[in-house]
Amino acid sequence: MESIEQNSLYGRKFSIAKENPSIPGCTISKEIHSGENYITVFSLAKNTDISAEIYPYYKMIVVAAGSLEVYGNNGFTRNLETGDSIVTLTDTPMGMRTSEGTVYTEVAVRKDDIMNELIKAGEVFRLAELVPYADGKIVNMDVVHNDKMKFVVMAFDEGTGLSEHAAPGEAIIFALDGEGVIGYEGEEHPIQAGENFRFAKGGLHSVKATRKFKMALLLTLE
Repeated sequence: MESIEQNSLYGRKFSIAKENPSIPGCTISKEIHSGENYITVFSLAKNTDISAEIYPYYKMIVVAAGSLEVYGNNGFTRNLETGDSIVTLTDTPMGMRTSEGTVYTEVAVRKDDIMNELIKAGEVFRLAELVPYADGKIVNMDVVHNDKMKFVVMAFDEGTGLSEHAAPGEAIIFALDGEGVIGYEGEEHPIQAGENFRFAKGGLHSVKATRKFKMALLLTLE
């Protein structure tokens, strides 16, 4: 079974926001990974709404473009802009709406998944602000993980990097800050904040920070 769509963009830079334009008056969902920790990209046109429903698991949302309001019962509302993230509440109605339009990635997070204690469900945060830069070092933080999925944020000081190694599963990079170079199967791909990159399982890759560089890595092992 293909865990990421057959027509995926392995091995080259792309933009989740640009490659998932909205359709006026519509909401669009596009699953790019199935399984318990599904990954879906949503494109909501301006003044559209996904009704509040109850889910027995968390949803981690990463906004690629536009603005999004997450809402629920008893006046619960959280406003997110480009670069913001949230982990929704469980067992209570949660909905999404936008007046401007938005594109975001949604990752299902099971209740028994291990979530970093710095992440509080229902509170807005920015992935780029979770980890600091450190002189001559690479700083890593696991945001959430289980035996089939890992979402990690990394901060690279200028000139630091990861040597070439094989991906144990399929992965998506979210460039969060600064600039770097992704090496993939012998080719180099400059990347900067707001861009994405996808690895195939077993794909040889490396990371080099040409300036200070932060990225998130979403790795799936199903």
